[in-house]
Amino acid sequence: MNAPSRQCPALLIAAPASGQGKTTVTAALARLHTRLGRKVRVFKCGPDFLDPMILARASGAPVYQLDLWMVGEGESRRLLWEAAGEADLILIEGVMGLFDGAPSAADLARRFGVPVMAVINGQSMAQTFGALAVGMATYQPDLPFSGVLANRIGSERHRDLVRDSLPAWIRWYGALPRDAAVELPSRHLGLVQADELADLDARLDAAADALAASASSELPPPVSFAAPGTGPAVARLDGVRIGVAHDNAFAFIYQANLDLLRELGAELAFFSPLDDAALPVVNSLYLPGGYPELYLRRLAANQAMAGAIRAHHAAGKPILAECGGMLYLLEALTDAAGERAELLGLLPGEARMQKRLAALALQAVTLPEGTLRGHTFHHSLLDSAQAPLARGVCPNDKPVAEAVFRLGRLTASYIHFYLPSAPDAAVALLKP
Repeated sequence: MNAPSRQCPALLIAAPASGQGKTTVTAALARLHTRLGRKVRVFKCGPDFLDPMILARASGAPVYQLDLWMVGEGESRRLLWEAAGEADLILIEGVMGLFDGAPSAADLARRFGVPVMAVINGQSMAQTFGALAVGMATYQPDLPFSGVLANRIGSERHRDLVRDSLPAWIRWYGALPRDAAVELPSRHLGLVQADELADLDARLDAAADALAASASSELPPPVSFAAPGTGPAVARLDGVRIGVAHDNAFAFIYQANLDLLRELGAELAFFSPLDDAALPVVNSLYLPGGYPELYLRRLAANQAMAGAIRAHHAAGKPILAECGGMLYLLEALTDAAGERAELLGLLPGEARMQKRLAALALQAVTLPEGTLRGHTFHHSLLDSAQAPLARGVCPNDKPVAEAVFRLGRLTASYIHFYLPSAPDAAVALLKP
């Protein structure tokens, strides 16, 4: 017998385009309602690592991805149903523009019946704000649209102009000012990591204060979330100890990946390639993505760690490396300023950072262990003579086919894998 559905107020925070301030607004809402004593669970629509770091700080709870392709409808349904059992409010930050991509944030909102709150940058705009809001609300007639929030507003008079441009059936969710104190700084892959912002909590509180002063903090109506189905049994990692690189150079990892490995019986031991001189006692290594290019000298100087990882590989123990983790395995990496450093040399070749984006796409790749889904997002170009074991395929027909390399028990790629998309494959990659 299926478990009963669960009810919880929920909003999907979307925008007409990227760069409108969705993360700032979602974080402000999470902090506002958390300060009111409500338990808030936040999700991120689509693949992303930096936004969830900010949103986790704002809400005080881990942030997970929702995506109809990479995560899948069944897993997304399970995550929402579980959150509805413990939360007073569910917030989902959208991706790109509301209707952009396939699947889009609008597709996700429709599939689960979550009302959309549109964030619109009101800078240099007055009554046209209302026209844009009506267009977003009515472009797809079956979209559950709730209301709008104005971002980057210059004054109380400006706020009143954009608010009064809305028809009565579009809810006003408030406004955020055009103020550097509430904006979140960024770098080439998106926002700066949460741990690098010493004043992050002050920014979040300032944004929450601005929202509280401009609109009601009443919860939206509850949404009914259906119970998930039962999945198949999967292989286990009982007794396997996995070393996970985690510091400012290597921090791009899905919370769902860590949860899955633990649920399958693995013990996770976190270590820092930047600061630690030795590996913990582990059977396998997981080197996630991040910003190794920002820490070239420290990574190159830590020869004790380099030697430990080389010895791990020489012993035939598994290593899974994604994007920045793969760059760390190369013979050398050159940053955007032209500084070159020699690194581990376990994977033949070198990479060079560039200012323009090199690849951004969803990817599915079929390995001997199974077919994994994930995404790629990087600014470096790789030159390697190593023949790929396999190449990814983009479901949206983008000409992106990232290589997956295999040397012994080492598997490396630019692809950030979403391990719950193929749990048996994850077990096979990391089990000694």
